[in-house]
Amino acid sequence: MKGPDSFDPPYDGVFAGRLKFATFAEAEDTLRWLEELRLRYQELGDRKGEGYCRELALLGRRRAEQIARNPRVDARRRLEKSEIALWFRIWLETPALFETWLELRRRTDQFRRLQDTG
Repeated sequence: MKGPDSFDPPYDGVFAGRLKFATFAEAEDTLRWLEELRLRYQELGDRKGEGYCRELALLGRRRAEQIARNPRVDARRRLEKSEIALWFRIWLETPALFETWLELRRRTDQFRRLQDTG
């Protein structure tokens, strides 16, 4: 990989512009897409493709964490990005369990309060 946003061909066309997490819905869509792609690459035995899925998720987590730590960013947005960074972390640690975890996470008071402040 050449840089944090560049992928070798033919992967560049697959991953370009796919990292989106401005909202919870975008983050969820990105992670679902990554999981579908990861499973497809795994089935094909494409370790490089699987690795690129992980790299994109790592990049998403790092960027969300950077925004969450930035004191110039609105407090609500920092909380949202902190939550999204957690989503990326959980997917990176246990991608097969992410969907179940997210469903349970959405039921927590902590997440409901975060959504209610919007």
